[in-house]
Amino acid sequence: MNNASVEKFFDKVLTGRLTPDRQALDIIDQTLLPGTVKRINLSTKEEIWEAIKKLRVRGAPAIGVSAAYGMAVLSSRSQAADFDSFYSEFKANKEYLASSRPTAVNLFWALNRMEKTLLDNRTKSIPEIQEILYHEADKIQAEDVQISRNIGEIGFGLLKDLKKEGRPVGIETHCNAGTLATAKYGTATAPMYIALEHGWKGTDMHVYCDETRPLLQGARLTSFEVASAGITTTVQCDNMASSLMRAGLIDIIFVGCDRVARNGDFANKIGTSGLAIIAKHYGIPFYVCAPSSTIDMETPSGSQIPIEMRDPDEVTEMWYQERMAPENVNVYNPAFDVTDHSLITGMITEKGLCTAPFEDAFRKIGL
Repeated sequence: MNNASVEKFFDKVLTGRLTPDRQALDIIDQTLLPGTVKRINLSTKEEIWEAIKKLRVRGAPAIGVSAAYGMAVLSSRSQAADFDSFYSEFKANKEYLASSRPTAVNLFWALNRMEKTLLDNRTKSIPEIQEILYHEADKIQAEDVQISRNIGEIGFGLLKDLKKEGRPVGIETHCNAGTLATAKYGTATAPMYIALEHGWKGTDMHVYCDETRPLLQGARLTSFEVASAGITTTVQCDNMASSLMRAGLIDIIFVGCDRVARNGDFANKIGTSGLAIIAKHYGIPFYVCAPSSTIDMETPSGSQIPIEMRDPDEVTEMWYQERMAPENVNVYNPAFDVTDHSLITGMITEKGLCTAPFEDAFRKIGL
């Protein structure tokens, strides 16, 4: 796949950008993939909130970019005559969007950054501030692209060390931490796309996508985008990971994350912890692709990370013509689990590869 083909692929799947008139947020509705590729425009705070809550846009970096653009769009509509009124409207919109997802730290990071930008420019006119907020959201998006690219280059260095004649590098990933979840390259998929930019063929890699129950982000999203990029792709049920590793098909594992604690514990899509435990048993290197904005130095360990509990219907009814569990049973449906830092080979940030002890490593990269 040449660079022109790679860019064409990215243009097809990019999410979290503005419409040309800057009056709405333009996203791919990820709940419809892979069967339908549909872009939708979000122009009201209710539409943006619903899209984040219902996972029409998902992935920590993409949520952050979308929230920033959402705040710029909403602020551009303000008819406030003075700063205090404008700021009051901004705060109300910020608090409303913040209530959509409690775990993804990028959401709060982006909203707080937009608020700081507003406050830093409080002496300017309202129209000037509105324009500055658009520029800040553009900066957040551009920075996310560069962050993902840096993560990808570091991850590609790890892939190069595993390349052997006559067989592809076996890569396993969980959920979707790809282009659909960021402003461009993804985090966990970035090494694969950077490999293509460096001249690797799609057949030089074989990506195994955990289906990722109950929302099937791996089966629906990661396999869609990786296969669309021309990379050899296989989907397997989450409980088949041990079988894959025992068969010697997996050389390395890349996963994304939604929040990292100071000690290196991290929250990611439910099922990640089990995958890490299995990888440790088989001696498979396990890397977390984590933009530094997801590292929360105020949270000592994974025990303090809030875990979102989701609708029971996602387990019992969402993908079935008829309900697949009795009506009178309870359902346990956490969106994330916490993986202990002792199970991690390394954490790839845009500032470098961090290894244990993670708190020291995070301090060294300026956190």
